[in-house]
Amino acid sequence: MTTQDTSIRRHTISVLVDNEPGVLARVIGLFSGRGYNIESLTVAEIDAGDNLSRITVVTSGTPMIIEQIKVQLDRLVPVHKVKDLTLEGPFIEREMALVKVVANGEKRVESLRIGDVFKARVVDATINSFVFELTGTADDLDRFIDLMQQLGEVDISRTGAAALSRGTSTL
Repeated sequence: MTTQDTSIRRHTISVLVDNEPGVLARVIGLFSGRGYNIESLTVAEIDAGDNLSRITVVTSGTPMIIEQIKVQLDRLVPVHKVKDLTLEGPFIEREMALVKVVANGEKRVESLRIGDVFKARVVDATINSFVFELTGTADDLDRFIDLMQQLGEVDISRTGAAALSRGTSTL
């Protein structure tokens, strides 16, 4: 008797698609139609000559659900390749965030100290606020945001994950 793995894990999936209207809607429709959650989604053109875009989706599920997602993505007509970066070996994943902190006095000074520790760059400043630009892993950004929320009102905009496999493997 075999036991099935039912543990839910986070996966980063990279999808090479034609850069044409409606492709992103079909990918999103696949997830929403089957009740799969998208934790992060980024898409951008990567080759204008060949009219290709890369979609990076971060999702969670059991191994069976992740396999279903990959198979169903691969069946979509404008999809050229689907790669589960989480399973295929080491990969690099980064996210960018703009974080506005509204604070006064010592809390304002502390926000600059924390920003320096995280190598965040100040891209806007007023008498009562700073906007930091920060790049790193999702966990790095979460820790930075948690610390900033203790100092004052925070407004956040995040890009979602961008990811590539390490070494010579390409999509």
